[in-house]
Amino acid sequence: MISRLVQISRPVLWVNTIGTSVIGMWLLGDLWRWDVVPLLLWATLPFNLLIYGVNDILDQETDAQNARKGGLEGARILSSETRTIVLGVLVTNVPFIAYFLVTLPLAAFAWIAAYVTIFVFYSAPPLRFKARRYLDSLSNAAYAFPLVFVPLAVGESPIWAAAIGLMAWSVAKHTFDAVQDIDEDCAAGIHTTAVHLGARGAVVWSGVWWGLSTVGFVLVNWPVAVVSALIAGWLLLSLGRDPTPATARRLYRYSIAFPYVAGSVAGAQIVAAILLKDYR
Repeated sequence: MISRLVQISRPVLWVNTIGTSVIGMWLLGDLWRWDVVPLLLWATLPFNLLIYGVNDILDQETDAQNARKGGLEGARILSSETRTIVLGVLVTNVPFIAYFLVTLPLAAFAWIAAYVTIFVFYSAPPLRFKARRYLDSLSNAAYAFPLVFVPLAVGESPIWAAAIGLMAWSVAKHTFDAVQDIDEDCAAGIHTTAVHLGARGAVVWSGVWWGLSTVGFVLVNWPVAVVSALIAGWLLLSLGRDPTPATARRLYRYSIAFPYVAGSVAGAQIVAAILLKDYR
């Protein structure tokens, strides 16, 4: 059953939580900090199981009709698995949340609480952001929250240009990736930003947000900004030439690779600077 819970947590997407948390630690100017370890551990299986376990439980009917589900891009669960998933989410997350409440500064815990709340209500009623145009996309800015709460947790100030840049990047990527599900979401009556704007409109929307993210990244590190802009530009141009869900589906593998590539460029530079004692 543990292997099943790991599958439901979508390990291929852990980079969005653990990667951001690691970058948040490195931006402090340290290659490793033991006081950040609890946050790093939580950002692996526990938090991803919370995100995607809740999503899979509440989207069983639509997932059953989605050909993408059942593999690396998302589990297709059985109703009989619901109780086990809920138990898994509680067992893996509650101890961490309790520990953070007791040990971390109030400001850090407030951002962590917002992180949890937004992702739970992305799928859960009554808010269910994923079914509300624009809110589905904007709520994904929460993926950047570790760049805020990791430094706050150890008494440091966040690098806001990096955090806000990644928030804008996450908003853009969500809508871009959602284009591939336009037909399924329409059939299920889910009115996402991608459904509302259509594939061509989603290219414009994502382009604006990726443009804003580039501005934020330039203020922190221009090589990261350039790499991010080049990849985003290529994805947008490719979808813009043939604005259909089928095209978005073909591009999704490259979209998944996007944070790995951009994050590696950022991480390699930060680590090199730390090792060379030339950071901050």
